[in-house]
Amino acid sequence: MPEVVIAKPRQVPANGKFNKNAARQVRVAGKIPAVVYGAGHESVAVEVDPKQILRILHSESGHNTIFDVDIAGQGVAKAMIVDWQYEPIRDSLLHIDLKRIAMDKAMKASVPVRLIGVPVGVKNEGGMLDLVLREVEIECLPGDIPSHIDVDVTGLAMHQAIRVSDLPHSGSIKFLDAEDATVAHVVSIRAEAEPVAAVPAVAEPEVAKKGKTDAPAAPEAKK
Repeated sequence: MPEVVIAKPRQVPANGKFNKNAARQVRVAGKIPAVVYGAGHESVAVEVDPKQILRILHSESGHNTIFDVDIAGQGVAKAMIVDWQYEPIRDSLLHIDLKRIAMDKAMKASVPVRLIGVPVGVKNEGGMLDLVLREVEIECLPGDIPSHIDVDVTGLAMHQAIRVSDLPHSGSIKFLDAEDATVAHVVSIRAEAEPVAAVPAVAEPEVAKKGKTDAPAAPEAKK
């Protein structure tokens, strides 16, 4: 059975704005603020249990997991986690975006690539396997989204590559990356590493957002 995430609508603050202070109060209470939107419905500001969200993110299918979100007073809908803010120092979630999913409509998703085997170019020729595309972009029905794409690399010799066109294609999944894009290849290992110029230290950002800090904000919930 799919996970059922209980989403409690947040009360609109006295000033009518869901600001940082309002979000902080939600987290102090042991929940995390979230927004549910999509499928032709208005966006709703809610609060959810971080343990449920972390369980989904750490599952095999990760953020591509389809689950039920139960919004009090609005019923149950299929949803996915499409964005999240993560505080790396305290190792905690700050905010998530949930998108309602129509199971009969194709959607885009990023799926991790999993390499299988040891290339002959590594085993017999002293090369190194380099994974270039850790994720590939696909389009398909929500129910057809795989947890990962397996790629057999045992036949790769030195300087050979596997490209998107070599991935297992099926009628249910459409790859959106360029067909000639390199997924993985075997490269030679340099005898001597070239000296690397010193790079000034950069302060770690306070918030990590899916590995990015400049992702666009999610649609604001209507007040």
